Order: sequence, then C-alpha cells, then structure tokens
Amino acid sequence: MVAEYCGQHAVHQDLITLPLAAYQMVIIAKVEALQVEISELAKRLHYEVSVRGQEQGWTQKESSFHFQKNLRRIVSQLYIRDNCHPFKASLLVWVQLPLWFSFSLALRNLSTQMCALQAELAAGGALWFPDLTIPDSTWILPVSLGLINFLIIEIFSLQKVNPTRLQRIVTNFMRGFSLLMIPVAATVPSSMALYWVTSSLVGLSHNLLLRSPTIQKFLRLPTCRSSFPYRDLFAAFVVKYLRRTRTS
Repeated sequence: MVAEYCGQHAVHQDLITLPLAAYQMVIIAKVEALQVEISELAKRLHYEVSVRGQEQGWTQKESSFHFQKNLRRIVSQLYIRDNCHPFKASLLVWVQLPLWFSFSLALRNLSTQMCALQAELAAGGALWFPDLTIPDSTWILPVSLGLINFLIIEIFSLQKVNPTRLQRIVTNFMRGFSLLMIPVAATVPSSMALYWVTSSLVGLSHNLLLRSPTIQKFLRLPTCRSSFPYRDLFAAFVVKYLRRTRTS
C-alpha cells in the first residue's frame, strides 16, 4: 500500500539521520561540559581586563569590548581543543531538512497532479484516511503531528535545568511552530500528513533511544547522565505539567 510506502520512506530517512542525531548529542554534551570551565575563565578574564583597564585608562565601553573579544577567542580555543564547535550540532538539520522538503514536495505533486500514481494514492490509504490525495477531515493526523512534535520539544526543554534567555525564546518559538503545523497539516494531502507524522514519530523514538544509559555509555558522553533517564523524564514531566495543573 502507498501508506505503508510513505511510512517506510520516513523510517529509512530517519535511519540515515540516526548517526547524525547521535553525533549531535555528543557535540551538545561536550559543549555543556565546557560551560563550567568557560564560566571560571570568564571570571578570571573579567578581573584581568579590569586591572588592565585601570592601568590603561580604558572607559567602561572599551573594557567591555576587550573582555568580549578575548572571551570569544578563549571559547573558540576551547571548542577547537575539544572538537565540539556548536555549529557541528546543526549538521543534522542541514541534512534532514532537504530530505524532508524534497519528499514532501514530491508527495504533494503526486497527490495533486494527474499522473499514474495519483490513482494509487487515492486508493492507497488505510483506516480513517483511505484517500491520500485529500486532507484528513478527521484531523487525527494533524493533531497527532502537533502532539508528537510538542512532546519532542518538551523532552529537550526538560533536560535544561537553567535555560538561557535565548534557549527559552527558541523553545517557545518551536512550541508555537508545532501548534501552527496542526492547521497546515489539515490542509495538505493526507499522504504528506502521514509522512510528517511518521517522520516525527521515528524522530521521537530516536530522542528516547539516545537517552538510554547503554547508548550514552557507547557514545562516551562526557557529562554525567541519569541511570534512570525515562523514569526521571516522566517524573519531570509530571512535576512541570500535571502538578502545576492541579495547583492552578
């Protein structure tokens, strides 16, 4: 069936990106492990720049300029030393997005243009979406897509104990984008929505798999991870959402 083919393509695509997801996790872990060292070096640098500024008669603006310039140099050296420049963590996105867009576009063209495969798409669905060339009128696929993507974002956010302002902004943006994808998925052919749901579902399974202590030990992650990641993740979810709902 065509529906099975869409699901299989999503699985195969995500199997290709799984090694990149593991590599991304290693880079992020290394960057997080450097934060303590960067913080200590920043304090020392701030003191040295203050002393030098008093000797040279620098203004506050000049002192700030020299501090930021030298801090960027130090941080860059640390990234080179540990081979963990944050840009490498975005490699997964640069590979995954073109694949996602290209196959989505191909499914849209096959579903809307008169061709031999359009008839197969029209009869290649399953369950409540027998016709893959029309949108899912039940909204089950769109809502499932939004919930799965939202869950992926929350898993990432729960790992951040003290997120920065930029991280909070990015997280909120992604939450809004996940909600926006629900009405978008409700207007596209079911073949596209099915592919998006399957892709997100496999991506969620990757996120959970890469938090396994066995996998993290194999990846030699430099940071200390929980021995019971799934139990702790569920407990954090309960504390953040369910208990908050009860108290409000």
